[in-house]
Amino acid sequence: MDRETWAEAVDWARERAMLLALGVLALAFGCHAWLGRPVAHGPGVLAPEDPVQEALRPEPRWQAYGHVFTGLAAFEIHARVLSTERYRFDPPARLSPVDFALGWGPMSDSKVLDRLTISQGGRWFHWAARDMPLPESVLISHAANMHMIPADAAVRRRLLAVREGQVVRLRGKLVRAQGGDGFTWASSLSRVDTGDGSCEVVWVEAVTASDD
Repeated sequence: MDRETWAEAVDWARERAMLLALGVLALAFGCHAWLGRPVAHGPGVLAPEDPVQEALRPEPRWQAYGHVFTGLAAFEIHARVLSTERYRFDPPARLSPVDFALGWGPMSDSKVLDRLTISQGGRWFHWAARDMPLPESVLISHAANMHMIPADAAVRRRLLAVREGQVVRLRGKLVRAQGGDGFTWASSLSRVDTGDGSCEVVWVEAVTASDD
């Protein structure tokens, strides 16, 4: 094979390798989008129960992720996932890689949710409506943005696999986290508060998710 033929063969191989890489990348993105697609539901309340919370006395303390945790309350919730937001670079990301916006009672009903625009960002949960489907006080008391802190690697994998629209059951503790650098992250203990400090900080010990 002369030099010119060899160069053509190398160029051909490079072109095919690039096309193959692009094809594999497109397939990977497609699979990710498919696996992460929202789950659709018809009208009807999917998670009728209110969250269950019980104060812990004495308050347990433990260390993880380079922080000291204090358990404030035992916590369990059965709710519809209104939105999820992954975090990688903000200071709490080491503890909480994902937030869930969760709705229960009327806020788990597609008839209500289809009239709302829901989004997350900056560790906040936002909603908007042209025509309110519920009194604002009812909406606030039946939905919340919650910071998920996985208790172990298996729980982390399950949390990161949760999709919008799924119905989840989470069990664990509402906590206060304190870092050596002075960072403190304390959970709300109320479902009716708003503004700064109103999100739940949840140490998640168990999570299950279903499509119905």
